[in-house]
Amino acid sequence: MGAVAVHEESFGELLRSWRQRRRVSQLDLAIEAGVSARHVSFMETGRARPSREMVLKLAEELEVPLRHRNRLLVSAGFAPIYPERAVRAPEMHLVRQALDRILAGHEPYPALVVDAVWNLVAANRAAGMFMEGVPAELLAEPVNVMRLSLHPDAMGGRLLNLAEVRAHLLHGLRRQAETSGDGRLAELHDELASYTYPGVDLNVAHVPGPGDILLPLRIAAGDRVLSMFTTIATFGTPMDVTVSELAIETFWPADEETAATFR
Repeated sequence: MGAVAVHEESFGELLRSWRQRRRVSQLDLAIEAGVSARHVSFMETGRARPSREMVLKLAEELEVPLRHRNRLLVSAGFAPIYPERAVRAPEMHLVRQALDRILAGHEPYPALVVDAVWNLVAANRAAGMFMEGVPAELLAEPVNVMRLSLHPDAMGGRLLNLAEVRAHLLHGLRRQAETSGDGRLAELHDELASYTYPGVDLNVAHVPGPGDILLPLRIAAGDRVLSMFTTIATFGTPMDVTVSELAIETFWPADEETAATFR
């Protein structure tokens, strides 16, 4: 059988794709980049070849993730400039040190670190509660936190407000897939959306009450109900692909009973 030709997107195609994904016109991008709209048009059609500095300027204005900035550079004929080191690489010791301090400092409450597709990178001891009673196949590497959150044999079977949390997580995951251009997130979204929960009405919408501030996770834990909300933090001004894709999710008690249980 003959080899199947794989189409490699040109710089112009990639630029147009990111501009449209960000819903930016050629004119608006040209103004921000300090060039003419005609020049942007010529770059998209291949009639003009950008300099490396222009590639980086356009990527910055369009908030293109570092991984895809490297792709833009390569498609324009330049070498990638953003390294991608493993978290355990010697050069990443400052990053690991920061992560370890954040995770340990957040105890007794759960905290974990995930990568661009929500695969678990690190966690503190308190986060072990999310793995309790979970089938071994869901804990095989790489462990996916989103999958753990919604799988009916994992946290999806313990969430007392599953319909509301599921709708929120799926919406966020769909938006993340659209803005990041990462097809793996779209595949993950479709997998999670396909899960079924017999006896659970997934069409129930959460109507905020007068006292609502955040949508908590209400988790059954034996004869107790743990109520928590989360925050997500990222590194500022990353220059490494791996670091740019790390996120730290910390869980906080939403009521005094939950705080007392963890203490």
